Amino acid sequence: MTWLPALALALALFLVAAFALRLPRAGWAAFGSALLFGLAGYAFQARPDIASAPRAAVPRPSEAGEAMIEARRTMFDALVPPSNFVIVADGFARRGQYADAAKILRGEVRKDPGNAEAWVALGNALVEHAQGNLTPAATYAYDRAARAAPGHPAAPYFHGLALLRAGEPDETRRLWAQAVENAPEGAEWLPAMQQRLERLDALIAALSAR
Repeated sequence: MTWLPALALALALFLVAAFALRLPRAGWAAFGSALLFGLAGYAFQARPDIASAPRAAVPRPSEAGEAMIEARRTMFDALVPPSNFVIVADGFARRGQYADAAKILRGEVRKDPGNAEAWVALGNALVEHAQGNLTPAATYAYDRAARAAPGHPAAPYFHGLALLRAGEPDETRRLWAQAVENAPEGAEWLPAMQQRLERLDALIAALSAR
């Protein structure tokens, strides 16, 4: 049973690298090999039967938080900065303090329910705080973001990414395909979203061929 969390984590890391961080397809094989070497090391050296020694958590920079923030910002108008509360929450997320980020963002969306970027940031913080799991609260945040900015790609993209990490690529495809179909003519983000959809189709085809 101890293999299941390790395999799930390896799959999640590959999906995030390939789709969220846009790892070039040429690098998929190398990255996958690195993950396999890591699993092999776990098989030889891991001792899950040994009791853990709790230590106080020390906040440190979070690469996942940084990547999520940068990806989110590329989907919103660079000339319109996020609200001050979102900026502060991003600072916490960059240090991996997702619970603190979510607390600040809850206050922001209560004050301004139409702030789509704050809702998206809240959904992302909740997913990361739940170790990559799509919780009902995160789903609600993404739904509210979609209602606040109909036709905007951020909510379906990050909602779909969370579903992909949860092992539901078909649901991810539904959301991304709908976003592409409803995109305004000439939308700047459309080519990138179409490319992500094509990569997802390739992944689904590869999984179906097994």
